[in-house]
Amino acid sequence: QVQLVESGGGLVQPGGSLRLSCAASDLPLSTAYIITWFRQAPGKEREGVACISNSGVIRKYADSVKGRFTISRDNGQNTVTLQMDDLKPEDTAIYLCAATRESAFMYGTSWQPEVYEAWGHGTQVTVSS
Repeated sequence: QVQLVESGGGLVQPGGSLRLSCAASDLPLSTAYIITWFRQAPGKEREGVACISNSGVIRKYADSVKGRFTISRDNGQNTVTLQMDDLKPEDTAIYLCAATRESAFMYGTSWQPEVYEAWGHGTQVTVSS
């Protein structure tokens, strides 16, 4: 079972930046994984934010974060990073990373939580002055 641990959340002022990390462990050898960042604000549904293929070549972003967030991965370190710039109060949420095998993945379902096999516990991001 893949284990995911998020880190890097915190309190930041509007316009500021944060860098989140998702560390993966117990990844089966020779299995390619999609990693996606989701977020969930109080009283709202879980929302897909950014998705990255196993090779890192394919990256997909929600419209709400395009141009402000950047997803990247280091397969040697089994880490996926979400660089968040120009943060806004509406970005406040718990940010979670999720993983699923690339072999059965369709990018049209990137933002559907039910397609993911493993989840981290999340890290809180608060954007406030």
